[in-house]
Amino acid sequence: MKADQDAATWLPPAAGHRCQYVTDWIADKIRWGLSIDTVERDALAGQLDQCSNTPITIALAR
Repeated sequence: MKADQDAATWLPPAAGHRCQYVTDWIADKIRWGLSIDTVERDALAGQLDQCSNTPITIALAR
């Protein structure tokens, strides 16, 4: 169950959705100026290694 887990402890079960989930997660972190710990950063980086050429689109908060 996802609940309040971050990308270090939960990713979508369907591998085909993970790249979009991770890039959206990163965009939201940047948009809202949220912090990220080392474990979460490493998990995101590891997943991004499997997401060649997947853009990250960030809409800045107003």
